[in-house]
Amino acid sequence: MNSRRSFLRTSAATAAGLAFPTIIPASVFAASPNGKVRHAAIGCSNQGWSDLQVLAGSGKLEVVALCDVDESVAAEARAAFPDAKFVKDWRVLLGDMADQFESVNVTVPDHMHAAIALQALRQGKHVYCQKPLTRTIAEARQLAESSGSRGQLVTQMGNQIQSEYEYRAAVDLLRRGVIGKVKEIHAWTSATFPQRGRPAGEDPVPPGLDWDHWLGVAPVRPYKKDIYHRFNWRGWQDFGGGPIADFCCHILDTPFKALDLVPPTSVQAEVPKEWADSEEFRRENWPDWAIYRYEFAATPRTDGPLPVTWYDGGKQPDPALFKGATIPGGGALFIGEEGTLLLPHYATPQVLGRKIQLPKLEPRNHYHHFVEAILSEGKVKTTSPFSYGAPLTETGLLGTIASRFAGKKLDWNSEKLRFSNDDAATALVSPKYRDGWNVEGLG
Repeated sequence: MNSRRSFLRTSAATAAGLAFPTIIPASVFAASPNGKVRHAAIGCSNQGWSDLQVLAGSGKLEVVALCDVDESVAAEARAAFPDAKFVKDWRVLLGDMADQFESVNVTVPDHMHAAIALQALRQGKHVYCQKPLTRTIAEARQLAESSGSRGQLVTQMGNQIQSEYEYRAAVDLLRRGVIGKVKEIHAWTSATFPQRGRPAGEDPVPPGLDWDHWLGVAPVRPYKKDIYHRFNWRGWQDFGGGPIADFCCHILDTPFKALDLVPPTSVQAEVPKEWADSEEFRRENWPDWAIYRYEFAATPRTDGPLPVTWYDGGKQPDPALFKGATIPGGGALFIGEEGTLLLPHYATPQVLGRKIQLPKLEPRNHYHHFVEAILSEGKVKTTSPFSYGAPLTETGLLGTIASRFAGKKLDWNSEKLRFSNDDAATALVSPKYRDGWNVEGLG
């Protein structure tokens, strides 16, 4: 059966809600004749264009294919890589063209991360996927398990700031005990994505944009100019997770790395009354601000069970905790037995009230490290593989669920992927995909 007929058969099975096939040609595991990793970019504008440039800048990667549902926003990437083949449908890329590349980056709205990344893994591709890893908790778990069962494949979540000196220095300081065991953490961002329910009517779809493919696994809705595509999708529950999904994989990454955290045991949300009282807002959008109170199990680096409080939309920790220091627009504050460490987002960490010796660290590029790991044949390990990115993503997404049950403490059993005290909250853990876009194990 030729590749085209195989893909058509795949599409028919997919429309029936069946599985994509797992067809991994031997050529997928062979590098290009010039010794570079053959790469396909899925999502070519905004962050996608940025990701692609840095990956290609490694000098060890050959861009052979580009994929974007919007031709107009892919123009810059197509001009930069004129020899790369361009397609609008990622299913064609991972079907007909699967034997032409070894790696992909998935830089698209959150709701499409899991379906694309999972199929790429099943096709034997190394995957760099932007943060948060997925839109729902069950999707994150599926990606972690799938990548774990394919040990030869390299994965990296795109929380690239993790590899910058400032964040690595904070991890080093905390792990060396510069403030002793950590007693509590406060983390915050000024980000907000205010929306007020779904707008009426529809607008003409711009030339070059395939709106149905942009919606992908999400329910059908009319196109509205500047409401969803290209960036405002983060404010809509069908497509993204608001401020905490946007920033938790950056700002909570340091606590996870430094303190060996696993997903929390509980979460409780405080949100604006206007949002909580509106059924439409709760169904469609995210609150303008929120405060999430997490509880984590103790680790050898914490002083017992660890409370972590997240603030967004302009909310911040009590100024008294900063001991006169300027409160940055975003960051994390670690309160320990022997001092308080402030890590602004993103700037040099400091211990409040005393000078410290900052560590000397070798430079590391998050993107290039991904490419180097592929070429190393297992000798180099990425620092944010899906096995790590999934629990971090899970933590942020627990907040998005808690926001719908404001004021209630939700007890979380990560092993079983359920809230022990609320079945309605548990129902939000797994995604629901629209007919024709089902993927085995998802939706």
